[in-house]
Amino acid sequence: MTPERFDIYDDQQNWIGTELRSVVHAKGYWHRSFHCWIVRDEGEQRLVLFQRRREIKDTFPGCYDITAAGHLTAGEQLHEASRELEEELGVRTPFEKLTYLLTAKQQLQGEVRGVPFIDRELSSVYGLCLNQPLEAYTLQASEVDSLFEVPLDELLALFRGETDVIHAAGVQADQSEMSDQIDLVNQTNGKLISLPVRPRHICQIRASEFVPHGTAYYIDVLEALYHVPKD
Repeated sequence: MTPERFDIYDDQQNWIGTELRSVVHAKGYWHRSFHCWIVRDEGEQRLVLFQRRREIKDTFPGCYDITAAGHLTAGEQLHEASRELEEELGVRTPFEKLTYLLTAKQQLQGEVRGVPFIDRELSSVYGLCLNQPLEAYTLQASEVDSLFEVPLDELLALFRGETDVIHAAGVQADQSEMSDQIDLVNQTNGKLISLPVRPRHICQIRASEFVPHGTAYYIDVLEALYHVPKD
């Protein structure tokens, strides 16, 4: 596959060129990303979905994170970035159906398998109400390990520090039919592989196990999700 290139920006958010993904994360260039949180309604209760990142990711492997998210590639416009929903979760929805929540400016850093990274992102955050069960999603093998849901009230309480742990129902991508667990891309046609999911399971989850977007980010986004229109 062709290596990803991102548009990069200076500290004043002026475009300064394009660069390879690996270089962007090595040198800490500002770049743009798309976040989408999915909620669903069950009676009077609103649930929020979030994913667990695969262990092979180059940033924050194995952490819980936004329902679907991704970087904007070089030249890509924000309305095109909703492709992440289809790529990661098998969800086809027009960009106009998404509800804008906020814009986040984040600087994250860490080290994965001995390689340090600096992730500076300008993130446009959206919400979507989609009333379908976890089992209806098709997870992208190279990106998403599992998909979870929990009452929105409970996840908000977790990040407010009102509780130390929550229990979330989740489904995991079924990789039992994969002949090669390392190479998750179909080399014949270059298309990303999507997998069905296994039966539900329950996990105990702590706030520290999420990608460290910051407590304020999570609280602001989760509060805004109450106002996403019903499906």
